[in-house]
Amino acid sequence: MVLIAITIIVVSLLSNEIRFVLGDIGTASSYEPPYLPTKCNGNRQDQFPPGNLFVSVSEGLWDNGAACGRRYRLRCLSGNNKPCKDGTIDVRVVDFCRKSPCPSTILLSNDAFSSVSYSPSAKINVEYIQI
Repeated sequence: MVLIAITIIVVSLLSNEIRFVLGDIGTASSYEPPYLPTKCNGNRQDQFPPGNLFVSVSEGLWDNGAACGRRYRLRCLSGNNKPCKDGTIDVRVVDFCRKSPCPSTILLSNDAFSSVSYSPSAKINVEYIQI
């Protein structure tokens, strides 16, 4: 009977941990305008989603341009001075990181970054998953 109770407790604890690991872990920072032209759709204004929740991605996510238009759900996990806001945002890939080397896994537009972080110039740790 004790063994069954211990097994139930262990399975319960493991299932709670698994729930928090939904996607990949990386870093994010913000990037400033001008946002045009982009590597995905040049100068087209209609590539930007409502609310300007879009990102530029580093080589690891770029996939030779196949990342264009992909959508990710992300949330801030941590950073210096507790920069994270609660909740998640959905973003769309519109560009390849222009800096070499790219300073983060994902560069968020100013609007996207301010949706997840209190600190506009911070580098944060994020969890993201393709949706």
